[in-house]
Amino acid sequence: MSLPPFHLAIQVRNVAEARQFYGEIIGCSEGRSADSWCDLNFYGHQLVVHLNAEIGISGEMPHYHTSVDGEQVPIPHFGVVLSMDQWQLLADRLRKHAVNFIIEPTIRFKGLVGEQATMFIKDPSGNTLEFKAFKNLDALFAS
Repeated sequence: MSLPPFHLAIQVRNVAEARQFYGEIIGCSEGRSADSWCDLNFYGHQLVVHLNAEIGISGEMPHYHTSVDGEQVPIPHFGVVLSMDQWQLLADRLRKHAVNFIIEPTIRFKGLVGEQATMFIKDPSGNTLEFKAFKNLDALFAS
């Protein structure tokens, strides 16, 4: 059974900068767009970046951090669950583009039901993204 794609709209400080980051670095293809927004194919989901010029040059937005398996995970964040092969290819791609990791590619909950590969990055506007892959995808919602 195929799941319906989600739609997520986020704010960015510069649409051209977001196009470059999500297109060239993450590998998203572009859909419809205007000067102030752009649709992106985010692994089969609709990610829309909307201009908010008030974000500023630093691209820093306030974040809360919570401890997960010994790491300080930034909240809010969004991302996608990939296959292990896709996750590794993306990790390699991010390293090739010298993207700074908030949390380096790592294995979380090693040996437990929810064992997963994870990594965190920020886009140029300060939005935090997590990419993960499960050793066993059936454990995605396991307790």
